[in-house]
Amino acid sequence: MSVQSTIEATIGSLSPSLRRVAAAIRENPAIVLDSTINDLADSCGTSVASVVRFCRAIGLSGYTQLRMMLATELGKESAQFGGTSYGADITEGESLAEMAQKIASLEILAIEETIARLDYQALERIVDAIDGAGRILLYGVGASRFVAEDLQVKLFRIGRTVFAPTEPHEAWTAAVLPVEGVVAVAFSHVGETHETLEFLRLARDNGARTVGITGAKGSSLARLADLALFTEVRETTFRAGAMVSRIAQLAVVDCIFAGVAQRRYDSTVEALRRTREVTRGARAV
Repeated sequence: MSVQSTIEATIGSLSPSLRRVAAAIRENPAIVLDSTINDLADSCGTSVASVVRFCRAIGLSGYTQLRMMLATELGKESAQFGGTSYGADITEGESLAEMAQKIASLEILAIEETIARLDYQALERIVDAIDGAGRILLYGVGASRFVAEDLQVKLFRIGRTVFAPTEPHEAWTAAVLPVEGVVAVAFSHVGETHETLEFLRLARDNGARTVGITGAKGSSLARLADLALFTEVRETTFRAGAMVSRIAQLAVVDCIFAGVAQRRYDSTVEALRRTREVTRGARAV
């Protein structure tokens, strides 16, 4: 497991005192290596008992195991990407080059960790469901909307009947239509976006097979979906653009698309050839 990715996935479900511990480690993971449990508790304005509860909330036995795992994790990542400050978040005084390196490192790790921990049995079932679907509905809000649209474009190019509504009422309307063979796929990093949850609930209640793509295993989205795939990410301070989580979601989307495309290999190759050929004339010479 990645300690930092696990913290990112669980921080939203923690109590306020545990969330302060998570936020401190998320901002600067090396604080655990440099602090005793008492020091960390004091700096977070909480108790030693809360720090222990935090460790257990992320699946560890206690602070000693947290320190050992983070030391190993940060050491490995420092060797992989270079520099001694790897693992810390973006800071105010960093240069553009330093920020770019950190972002690239986080995005590379997000893809590697997501693929390494991907549930391939669930992936295969999702691919089977989409391949056999009469209608595919994809929906996400904010940055997740662009991920849904990316999969829509890919599936559309190989001849699948797929829609990615961009507005909640349009998505909910599509979800309640009782069409046979519908698969509804919802994207949400935190897994608690109201519009997305309502879309998936309506689709499920009207007979659709539901799929969730999220970074939070205990989220409402994960519980609502028949099948779910999870991303493993560590977001930066500048979360409004959902930079790293979007990259991880796109990696999952590409795995889903490749699996669906492979099911009908010859027709996929022909569809891609035809669509590539028809758009070639529109390109600048």
